[in-house]
Order: sequence, then C-alpha cells, then structure tokens
Amino acid sequence: GGATGSAPPDGAATGGSGTTDGSSGTATGSVAQTRWGPVQVRITVSGGKITDVVAVQVPDGNHRDQEINDYAVPILRQEALAAQSARIDTVSGATVTSDGYRESLQSAIDAAHLR
Repeated sequence: GGATGSAPPDGAATGGSGTTDGSSGTATGSVAQTRWGPVQVRITVSGGKITDVVAVQVPDGNHRDQEINDYAVPILRQEALAAQSARIDTVSGATVTSDGYRESLQSAIDAAHLR
C-alpha cells in the first residue's frame, strides 16, 4: 500500500473561462423504497467533488422516524461527503434509512457521472 495521490486543496484553482461540462451542479437520486418509507437524496457537485448532500425525502410516518432521522441524516451526510461515494457506514439504529440513503445516493452519483 501507499499514499493516494490526491492533490493538495490549496492552489487547485480552476481555469478562468469555459463550461464545467457536467462537473458542477446538482443531481437527484432515485427514490429508495424502504420498509419505513421513501428515501431520496440530492447531491451538489462542484469541480467533480460532492460538496453537499440533502435528504429530499426521509421516512417521517411517526415520531420515532423523525427522531432517527434527526440524528442519522446529518451523520449520513458527513459520511457521504467524507467518502465522496455511496460506500458509507450504516448509522447504528438507522439501518433501514442508511440502506435507502446509500441506494439513492448511488443513483445520484451515477446521474452526475462521478467516478
């Protein structure tokens, strides 16, 4: 094994003019149907990197769902931003929501044509 050749964040200025064909914008994933309800996420992409993930839909059928989402969704978002992929850990106590989140996230990444 060895260090991954990632460029330092500073000094990574992009060239002045021209279009950023497909490397910036938003992409909405498909709706993942879970046993508790639909889960859907939208990603924001800038310079080929995922810069934000918003849960458009999460199960909210009852108070328990809302409690789970209040703590699980921010964790899932952080995981996705850190991983820059849908290969993220399941949040303890929110397995179903995590699975749906991953599924929708993967389709959003596919839609954005990210590697």
